[in-house]
Amino acid sequence: MSQTKKVLYTGKTHTTGGRDGASRSSDGRLDIKLSSPGVDGGGTNPEQLFAAGWSACFIGAMGVAASKMKVTLPTDRAVDTEVDLVLTDGAYSLQARLNVSLPGLEPEVAQALVDAAHETCPYSKATRGNIDVVVKLV
Repeated sequence: MSQTKKVLYTGKTHTTGGRDGASRSSDGRLDIKLSSPGVDGGGTNPEQLFAAGWSACFIGAMGVAASKMKVTLPTDRAVDTEVDLVLTDGAYSLQARLNVSLPGLEPEVAQALVDAAHETCPYSKATRGNIDVVVKLV
């Protein structure tokens, strides 16, 4: 059985200089200076960009889940994502924590939304089984 795949969007960037360089999107909407974590470089770093993208995507996935469950998401919903760059035995890897705030929702409903979002969010899918991830309702 074959599946039909439809590309909905392709983000394109051009990056120079690695962690101490710059990155610009093909449409010019993203134009940032990069710097290594913990140094005075004046730019952002890949871990911050990944955390921001994952947080935004996760909130979108909660919106899809809320629609299916006929639940209204609170307007002050938020996801605080922490992405760690880890060095273990000379090898680099990532680990992450997503702290999800859904004020005003019953805890069982909020947890069901978080669980559904973690199953469907493309960033969660991409990291599943590849890095340590903790998703917590706060």
